[in-house]
Amino acid sequence: MRQMLSFLSRNKGFFVFMLGMLMFRSALADWNVVPTGSMQPTIQIGDRILVDKAAYDIRVPFTHVSLIHLADPQRGDIVVLDSRAANEKLVKRVIGIPGDVVAMRNNVLYINGVAAHYASATVTGIHDDLQDPALYQVERAGDMQHLIRLSLYRPSEARDFGPVTVLASHYLLLGDNRDNSMDSRYFGFFPRNEIVGRSRYVALSLDPDHHYLPRAQRLGARLDSNR
Repeated sequence: MRQMLSFLSRNKGFFVFMLGMLMFRSALADWNVVPTGSMQPTIQIGDRILVDKAAYDIRVPFTHVSLIHLADPQRGDIVVLDSRAANEKLVKRVIGIPGDVVAMRNNVLYINGVAAHYASATVTGIHDDLQDPALYQVERAGDMQHLIRLSLYRPSEARDFGPVTVLASHYLLLGDNRDNSMDSRYFGFFPRNEIVGRSRYVALSLDPDHHYLPRAQRLGARLDSNR
């Protein structure tokens, strides 16, 4: 016991620093590894994204308890959440906010009865394209604009859903890889208090197709150029 106390005393500065870092990452800012392709092409497999945990709330470290409410998620935001329904951390895009009526018909998105507009886009270097060729489009719905990925040969059974009305204090979240994303079409609406932060930038990206070498062009890249 005496040796343990002596060890703690000699290294208390280090432990205080580490505790401070953990509290900072829990309450203010962190980075998140993205191991799946559900947000391709916006977020690529191997990306490490920056997470602004103070975008919407200042929370008690290591909890979901909000001390100060700063803002609410908006349509088009890329959010990180600790989902009870999925039993894991998810990264998805906000499509419907409380009160919105959202539907999808053959992967065409409708928000409050208005269909989104689509334009063809060219995207290269996506991990899944060799096994699962895809069509890329720019999806525009009001002020929201982003790329989506649609599988050519493996369309999802969830390409049609709704209309559904988003509940109060809940959000409808979708992946940009529409035919390969477990999102609100499967788990339902996500509660506001499960959303822990917003992401707008890539911190670092390691390419799984090339021995996990860094992708120089992804370093610090903005996830949505129009936001």
